[in-house]
Amino acid sequence: MLGTILLGLLTSSVTIPVPTLVHIIMEEAFNLGWMEDVPENEKMIIWNIRLPRVLLALCVGASLALAGAAFQGLLRNPLADPYTIGVSSGASLGAVFVLFFNVSIVGLGDFTLPVVAIISGMITLLIVFGLVHLSSRGLAIETIILAGIIVSAFIGSIISLIIALSDQDSMTQIIYWLYGSVGMRGWSYVQLMLPFMAVGVFLLLLHYRELNALALGEDAADHIGVHVKRGKISILAGASLLTGAAVAVSGSIGFVGLVIPHLVRLVTGPDHRHVLPLSLLTGGAFLVLADLVARNIIAPQELPIGVITALIGAPIFAFLLVRERLGRRNPA
Repeated sequence: MLGTILLGLLTSSVTIPVPTLVHIIMEEAFNLGWMEDVPENEKMIIWNIRLPRVLLALCVGASLALAGAAFQGLLRNPLADPYTIGVSSGASLGAVFVLFFNVSIVGLGDFTLPVVAIISGMITLLIVFGLVHLSSRGLAIETIILAGIIVSAFIGSIISLIIALSDQDSMTQIIYWLYGSVGMRGWSYVQLMLPFMAVGVFLLLLHYRELNALALGEDAADHIGVHVKRGKISILAGASLLTGAAVAVSGSIGFVGLVIPHLVRLVTGPDHRHVLPLSLLTGGAFLVLADLVARNIIAPQELPIGVITALIGAPIFAFLLVRERLGRRNPA
């Protein structure tokens, strides 16, 4: 992870030596300057553009991967990811609403889009819980997945309708946002995401025992003393909070929460005491590398980071599925 951060800071159209990079970060962060001849443009590039971009990619990738690991463990389904229960779709709808109607809430200004996206994502979670509560007595896994699919499909149709009604400029802006990007966000978006990320990470890492127990089945988990319903709600809330915050600041970025936990489990096994923190670190490193490719592969133009994660993630996931199927056929 640290290596990808360094690579993300050093690699771009403008090359800045490592000593200069270290000096700029130390001077700006801790006011410990010992060189006075660093050009102002290099300071601006590192401190105001590259560093917040790399850190935002790190936070978004870590959040999506950790949420994916939690959803896969909770739902006992390797195909589960942060988009399974509709939180991502809900956050996307909130952001598209802001872009289409050019909404600006007094006191929030530029923060209107991410704040509305987070709120709409959490409202979507409540709607999914409401459907589950109305259709079954408990929080059945199959019911959660089905409710999430229904809500996501409905929200997707609304987003398509809004795009169809948009003018050319608004349509371009909405579609580009939906593809996902961490460029030109700045420190304000990093600061906005960190509190939500801290709460979500704390909730999930706190419940690794519940995830291990739920892997045995809900009845078995209940017999060994796990409060199944309370654990499910806490895990869903933490994972949904991470997903909503990530989508709010970066747009819709797929395959991170689907592929990274899979790769981590191949190395560590199913114990969530290891899967959760390693998914956090690996997901952050992966998205920093994906963003590095997105901004350099056709420089000076940039590709949406969601395109890169799909191009990388889809073949990897297909390989994992084929490998797992072949392993079941030939257990020896």
